[in-house]
Amino acid sequence: MSVAIVIPALNEEQALPGVLAEIPREPAPGARVREVVVVDNGSTDRTAEVARAAGVTVVSEPRRGYGAACLAGLARLRADPPDVVAFLDADHSDDPRELGAVLAPILAGGADLVIGSRALGEREPGALTPVQAFGNRLATALLAWLYDARFTDLGPFRAVRWEALERLRMRDRDYGWTVEMQARALRGRLACAEVPVRYRRRGAGRSKVAGTWRGSFGAGWKILFTIARVRLGG
Repeated sequence: MSVAIVIPALNEEQALPGVLAEIPREPAPGARVREVVVVDNGSTDRTAEVARAAGVTVVSEPRRGYGAACLAGLARLRADPPDVVAFLDADHSDDPRELGAVLAPILAGGADLVIGSRALGEREPGALTPVQAFGNRLATALLAWLYDARFTDLGPFRAVRWEALERLRMRDRDYGWTVEMQARALRGRLACAEVPVRYRRRGAGRSKVAGTWRGSFGAGWKILFTIARVRLGG
């Protein structure tokens, strides 16, 4: 099974090298990481340079937005798609060495989409802010109510079969990307699973979302709006 990894990155020159160094090339028996795509989302530091120095593919998406960066990474892969796409953050909070565990339900044939759950896994103190934890609980409760399905997290560390991802027709260009994927997967009756993953305090710098009240409020509002939009057929 060929795997491509998409890493959206905005001003992560300090943390990104550690992330790339921890990515296993053969994360599980029968799985091989074919390509790592770092999407430079308008960085003003040396994020793109350190990614190129590590020998990975670099895609430029100057229009800011988490979803915009993910979509740009997928566009790079579309000409020769992998079997599975994995997503993880560039700030060293996710542990790439757990990629095998995230891929396991797909390898076993039991899932189309797997979410690495920070709620189920070990978390370093302070890694998930109270605002993030509350937002996760609220969003997953809404998903359960609207779709009769159980998620514990909207974690960024996830893997999805390429064929299934194409059927989702993802379009969100901002903070709603992760929950849009889960809501569309539930609406499309894809097989979904969660696995516990470790979550660390970010490697360096300040979170673009959780680091400010404005960012946290904006992300929370967008997540709730996205759940409602997808449920209504948007």
